[in-house]
Amino acid sequence: MTVRFDSGRICLDLAAQPLDRTETLDRFLHATGLVPAATPLRALDPLWVLRFRELRDCVATLVHAQLDGGSPATVDAALERLNSLAAASAPPAPRAVRTETGLLVRALSDEPECTALLAAIARDAVDLLTDPAARALLRRCEGDNCRRCYLDTSRGRRRRWCSSELCGNRERVARHRRRKVAA
Repeated sequence: MTVRFDSGRICLDLAAQPLDRTETLDRFLHATGLVPAATPLRALDPLWVLRFRELRDCVATLVHAQLDGGSPATVDAALERLNSLAAASAPPAPRAVRTETGLLVRALSDEPECTALLAAIARDAVDLLTDPAARALLRRCEGDNCRRCYLDTSRGRRRRWCSSELCGNRERVARHRRRKVAA
């Protein structure tokens, strides 16, 4: 069973990824829709994983600094790197193409390059961090040992967990056990 984590922003989804292998990065890029499903990533190699980890760490540093504060030196270095990645390349240009059945589907104009994909996610992070309305929705999961962050767009702004299926379920099970022991 796959547990779905939807933070509300691709940069926050990246910040929650382990990125331990090229296959993990490939799945992430396709699952988020940044790269259309039928688009192969022929150039994907371990260097891509290292570069996406670097962006992941920058985003995580900046998001956690928004929620908790952070040392200016660390935040400034992450911000400088984020801005350089956002400016390094234009994100991949999407286009509509017709399938054999006549349906229009999304495709990319060229084969995706690492720098362009990094720029797309870095720009999403810049948009998030500079938008006061989006920043106000930023939350950290209340689950034990979970550091994922998400945008709370729930009704009443009372969402507590990154995933109701994972962290929310763990909390409900723990609460049930505590009640059983107390009884």
